[in-house]
Amino acid sequence: MGIHIKEIIVDIGFGQTRAAILEDSELVEIYMEDKEGQSIVGNIYKGLVKNVLPGMGAAFIDIGTEKNAFLYVKDLISDISGYSEENDEHQAQIETYRIDDYLKTGQEVLVQIIKDPIGGKGARATTNITLPGRFAVLMPTADYIGVSRRIEDEVERERLRSLAEEIKPPNMGVIVRTAGEGCSISDLRSDIEFLTGLWGNILKKESKVTAPKLIHKDMSLFFRIVRDMFTKEVDKLVINDKEYYEKAVEIISATSPELKSRIYYFDMLYEIFDYYNIEEKIEKIISKKVWLKSGGYIVIEQTEALTVIDVNTGRYVGSKDLPDTVLKTNIEAAKEIAKQLRLRDIGGIIIIDFIDMKDSEHQNIVLEVLRNALKKDKNRSNVLGMTHLGLVEMTRKKVVPPKTNILQSICPHCLGTGRVLSKQTIFKKIEFEIRKALFDKGNNIIEVFINPELGQEFLDTYKDEIRSLSNKYGKIIKIVPDENMPEDEFKIYH
Repeated sequence: MGIHIKEIIVDIGFGQTRAAILEDSELVEIYMEDKEGQSIVGNIYKGLVKNVLPGMGAAFIDIGTEKNAFLYVKDLISDISGYSEENDEHQAQIETYRIDDYLKTGQEVLVQIIKDPIGGKGARATTNITLPGRFAVLMPTADYIGVSRRIEDEVERERLRSLAEEIKPPNMGVIVRTAGEGCSISDLRSDIEFLTGLWGNILKKESKVTAPKLIHKDMSLFFRIVRDMFTKEVDKLVINDKEYYEKAVEIISATSPELKSRIYYFDMLYEIFDYYNIEEKIEKIISKKVWLKSGGYIVIEQTEALTVIDVNTGRYVGSKDLPDTVLKTNIEAAKEIAKQLRLRDIGGIIIIDFIDMKDSEHQNIVLEVLRNALKKDKNRSNVLGMTHLGLVEMTRKKVVPPKTNILQSICPHCLGTGRVLSKQTIFKKIEFEIRKALFDKGNNIIEVFINPELGQEFLDTYKDEIRSLSNKYGKIIKIVPDENMPEDEFKIYH
C-alpha cells in the first residue's frame, strides 16, 4: 500500500531548526540544525593539499576547519558513476589512477564537502562540484545529462532529457531533479542560468583568495528543505514561524506556484512538534531497544566502526510452528530496521543478527523484504547477503552524523562509556517547556531551575529570544541557578 499523505513539519526554535517528514502521520525522517553548528555538506572551499598518500589513494586537504578534509582519488577524478549505467566499468578504470599524478603537497584545489566530520574523522571532499537548484543540478566539472531516478515515466524522462540537452552549458553537466517533473523549458532554463551565474561568481571569488578559504556556503536547513524536499509528492508544508512561512511562500510562488496552497502557517497556542506527536517520537530515537508490534524487539548498538542490530522474539510466541514464528518476527524486524536506519541516519557498515533461520527460502524472503523496505530511503544502501553464521551484512551511505550523536553527548563522568543528553537537546527541552508554560493563562512568572553553568550558557545564548517571548506574552521568565541540579536536568515552575 502506497503513502497517502506526506507532510513536512518545520519547527523554528531559539537556536535550532528542526524539520520532520511524516508519511501517513508516521515520523520517517528528522532533520536538525543548530544555528552555531551547521552542517558543512555542500560548502565549497579553496583548499591546500597538506599530505598526499599514494598507498591509500587519498590526500588530506586543509580547508580552514579544525580537521583537514579527506579526498579520495575516486572523488578527484570526474565521477558521475552515481548517475551512470556503466558503474562497474567506471569504477574499475578509477582504480588504475594514482592520486600523486594529480595532486602535490602545497597545491591549491577547489573542493566541495560531501560528508560532515564524524567522530575523529575530518570531512570528506570531492573536486566534482554540484550546484543544486529547484529543478536541476548543475555539474560544472562533468559533461553529462541525467534525470532523477524518482521520475519513472519514460515519456517524461525523455522529454526532460531533451530539454536538458537543449539548455546545457558547454562542457558542463545537468541533472533534472524530482521537482523538475512536468516543468517547462523556461523553468529549467532560469534554474540553469542562475546556477551558471553562481558558478561564475564562485570562480571569480576563488581567483582572488589564497587557501584555505570558504568560497561558497550552502543554504541553511530551512531553505534546503524548501529547495530539495518540497515537491508535488508533499501534501503539506507546515511552519511555526511567520517570517519563514512568508519566505517559503515567496520562493514557491516564484518557482512552483501550483504548490503555494500547500504551505501552512501554524499559529496555534501549542508547540508544533507536540501537536503532531513528533516530540515523543524523537525521544525514542535515543533508546537502543525498539519494540515490534508483535511483541518482539530489536536492539541497535552503534560504534564508530559499525552498527550491530540484534533481533529477538521477546514476548511474541506466535503459532506452534517455530520456523513460522521466527519468519514473521524477522519480516517485521526487517521493515522496522529499514525505518530506523532512515530515521536515525545510521550509515556505514551495518551487521544484522536476525533470529536463526534454517530454511534458505525463509532467509531469501527476509532479505527481499529488507531490500524492498530500503527502497523508500533516499540514501543509497547495499544489502550484501547473509553469512554462514546467519548475519546480514549491509552498508548505507553516510553523509551526516547519526541522530543519536546530535541528541546525546559523551558522559563527562564515566570517561566516555555512557552517554547523556547533549547540551543542544537540553536547551531544546527547556525552550519547549517555556513555550508550553507561556500558553498557560495562570501564573505570570515562569522559573527555570537549572545547573548554574548550563543556565548561564543558556542565558548568554538565548537572552534576546527570552526577552522577545517575555514581551510578546507579558510574562516574566527567570533562569534560576541551582547547585544541586544535575547537568542534564532542569525543573520548571509556573
